[in-house]
Amino acid sequence: MSALLECKNLYQAFGGGRKLLGPAKPKIQAVSDVNLQIQRGQTLGIVGESGCGKSTLARMLVGLDLPSSGDIYFQGKDLVEVKRDNPRWLRQQIQFVFQDPLSSLNPRKTIRQILEAPLRHLLNKSPTERQDRLQELMQAVNLRPEFLDRYPHEFSGGQSQRIGIARALAAEPDVMILDEPVSALDVSVQAQILNLLRDLKQQFNLTYVFISHDLAVVENLCDTVAVMYLGRVVESASREQLFNDPKHPYTRILLSSVPVAGQKKTASVSLQGELPNPAAPPPGCAFAPRCYRAEAKCRESRPPLEHFDDTGRKVACYFAEDSDLHDGDTQS
Repeated sequence: MSALLECKNLYQAFGGGRKLLGPAKPKIQAVSDVNLQIQRGQTLGIVGESGCGKSTLARMLVGLDLPSSGDIYFQGKDLVEVKRDNPRWLRQQIQFVFQDPLSSLNPRKTIRQILEAPLRHLLNKSPTERQDRLQELMQAVNLRPEFLDRYPHEFSGGQSQRIGIARALAAEPDVMILDEPVSALDVSVQAQILNLLRDLKQQFNLTYVFISHDLAVVENLCDTVAVMYLGRVVESASREQLFNDPKHPYTRILLSSVPVAGQKKTASVSLQGELPNPAAPPPGCAFAPRCYRAEAKCRESRPPLEHFDDTGRKVACYFAEDSDLHDGDTQS
């Protein structure tokens, strides 16, 4: 089965070069050698601590940023070429839901104007068709139609995020990139938005890429999960595999550090030290300086992301098979 959205050897760096008379400027590695496949109808969760490259990857997948190198394919078409030749089609097919719902909405425009923009500019709908579609969108996200003539500042955070979701739906996309869409909301409102996203996925046959720090949310919503560390994917697996039997030490630490209802308890370990400097990443495995399992081999060469078994799980660790030997015998 061919993937709906796929990235190969994706690399993104910022900075670098030098001024005419000044010293060389540091190059910040944000994403490096990322390979992912997203099947139609699937929800892929991407997790990792702040600074690991999740949002940079999301911006590249939606076409807001172009990769420094590597390829992104959507429906078998090169995303970079599509963005150059037919940007309107790309914007229609892949939509973005932002983390901060209020700041992502234009404060000078009414909700009607905000939602009509993709209907007019991407779908070329007539005034009558736009009016009908606006009613459908408001109903889909459980908002009253009279809200259409209000401004963004008149809404709560949860209502604003519903409007942001409606704006993404207006383009009739195949894929929605959700960059921590509930992290700025109250817990009770988070549950409502997550239930809404689940319903919309079924109703409109959507494919999600879900960026989040919250492992409980990822376990609740996602089908497969990719764990990132310092710009690289270190483990990818189905939700059940990853939460019940993590293989990479970093994944095990993430799961043991955050209480998740119904989660099988992993090793009682905590994350030590700080994320390495992305301008000067350590040699070998980037996680080795913080890893309870690291040996000399880890610090000398970087373990590739390889298939761990025949289920499709991938792990970038020399000692992934030994991970269960260290439960209860690690530093805390």
